[in-house]
Amino acid sequence: MLYNTMIHEAKNHNRLALNATHAVYNARIKFIKLALDITTLGSGFRSSVVNKDISDLSDRINRLALNAELDFVGIVTGDEIPLCRLSPHQISNQITLPENPLVRHTIRHRLMTAGTIVFPQEFMILENPELAKRLQNVPKNAPEQKTTDANKQRSCMAIAAAIPIFETRSGGNLIGVLYGGMLLHQNMRIVNSIPKSFLFDTIQSKADTPTVSIFFNNICIVTNMVDRNGKQTFGAHVPDDVRQQVLIRGNQWTTRQQDSTDRYLVSYDPICDIFGERVGMLSIAISESNHLFLQHKFILYLSLAILASVIFAIAMGIFFTHRIMQPIHRLIKASQEVSDGNVSPDLGPISNDKEIAVLQITFGQMVRSMKRRRMESQTKIIQSEKQASIGRLAAGVGHEINNPLTGVLTYTHMLLRKKDISEDIRSDLNVIVESTERIRKIVKGLLDFSRQTRLDPERIDINRLAASTIKLMENQALLKGVLIEFKPGKDIPMLVIDRSKIESVLLNILINALDATKSADTITAQTTTAVSANDVDHGGVEIVITDTGCGILPENLNKLFDPFFSTKEVGKGTGLGLSVSYGIVKEHGGTIRVQSEFGKGSTFFIWLPLNQQNQEKQDR
Repeated sequence: MLYNTMIHEAKNHNRLALNATHAVYNARIKFIKLALDITTLGSGFRSSVVNKDISDLSDRINRLALNAELDFVGIVTGDEIPLCRLSPHQISNQITLPENPLVRHTIRHRLMTAGTIVFPQEFMILENPELAKRLQNVPKNAPEQKTTDANKQRSCMAIAAAIPIFETRSGGNLIGVLYGGMLLHQNMRIVNSIPKSFLFDTIQSKADTPTVSIFFNNICIVTNMVDRNGKQTFGAHVPDDVRQQVLIRGNQWTTRQQDSTDRYLVSYDPICDIFGERVGMLSIAISESNHLFLQHKFILYLSLAILASVIFAIAMGIFFTHRIMQPIHRLIKASQEVSDGNVSPDLGPISNDKEIAVLQITFGQMVRSMKRRRMESQTKIIQSEKQASIGRLAAGVGHEINNPLTGVLTYTHMLLRKKDISEDIRSDLNVIVESTERIRKIVKGLLDFSRQTRLDPERIDINRLAASTIKLMENQALLKGVLIEFKPGKDIPMLVIDRSKIESVLLNILINALDATKSADTITAQTTTAVSANDVDHGGVEIVITDTGCGILPENLNKLFDPFFSTKEVGKGTGLGLSVSYGIVKEHGGTIRVQSEFGKGSTFFIWLPLNQQNQEKQDR
């Protein structure tokens, strides 16, 4: 009875081990897909595909194959024309090439594809001639499985993925496909990555290691099982009943098999390709001696456990009650609070028990992560509403502002045509024309922003632009008794930006700083190279404007970029300047942020990306 019970439990253990084995198999597929996906996101990859820069693409796929341990990697155009691959053979204009079903499926559906795939052997050898050594000893189907389809006898099985490449990250025309994968034939990397034993560590040294095998149809193509001579036993055929249950009916199947030295419990699971067809099997074999050894150990340990439980029952009860159950109860209560919406539950003191302490710390990290993600989502929603408000404002008011400005400009030009006015009056009229033209340009920029118009970029020396903008404010600052200093950074790279829009951003922040200061205060502007506050991999240029004025109240910092929000008196500000500036900087792919201490001053940080990131922003 005990033996039958152990065999039943052993079969259940085999099935669990088989599920874990299949999970490792699927994890390897996901890893291949992730490696290819990351490669397509690399800087310049899409540009190299468009320009057919074979040298750069070859370097990229060779590094991808090395880092991800891939047997074959290649790139084809949207017309299935090979562009480059790992093979040292040159890509030629061959009239007929072996079919690549993975690429064809990806192009047809315009989606990522990953999974098991059956390739013609000619295709695999063309992709990587080194693989011919692993394919030359592939046995044919069993006699009872002979087929007239000669292609099936010249096929091989692999795990692979393919990523479609579009003109832009958001879509567009399909310009190519990146594909890659691993040939399963005699590939020990997967079977060796399966855990050596699914039994207890205490019996590992005395138990035989489970063996894992992968079958193409009913033929073993890779295994870590060895015969008595120490050779791998790939090439064997499964029994017909296993083939019927697994390949034909699609069942998970466990059976007992005998070899010359031992009896095994062997579990099989079907492998389906990307088209849903069963093309192979995954199996795990565990020696029955493992379970017999476990039976003897179980009887011994059970006897010792019964004796120990009688002696230490009271002590263990107190231990579990005071050192384990109380922290667990607190975690249960905290879980209920989180489900009710409280993302700051009281977890109590950290337990002295290491396992419970890890559980408490992990739970706390999870709750903090939930809180952070909720705040990030709320911030994004609020900022989207802000931008929508700016758009509605510009669309509704922009045209109405232009009408009176046109009248002012027209009559001013009419006055300038008169010859009997003094030079002082003519100079003042010219100031009116310049100011009116600037207002019209700002309104036009606001309208363009609301219509999502593209930028008019040009290569700009940001130091020169900042200096000329500050010069416009010097007279106004001199009248107020405020000193404006500019500290240009050294070796600042050129930026590709819209001159007028960035100038309006700098003017707006300088005007706000001047309004916040009083006589004898200072305003300092400086430029420097810096990385993005959101992504340390993106370099750029940062313009920092600091004033020693009145500062901003803490409760107003989160509202600073809201449309119509202003701390100025009624009639002295519209509350649009910073919201429009935020949109302009964001349109350039940059960021704008502020630090302020009430009564001591404020600092604005305007970060703009270098040319490459800025160009990517334009493409999107």
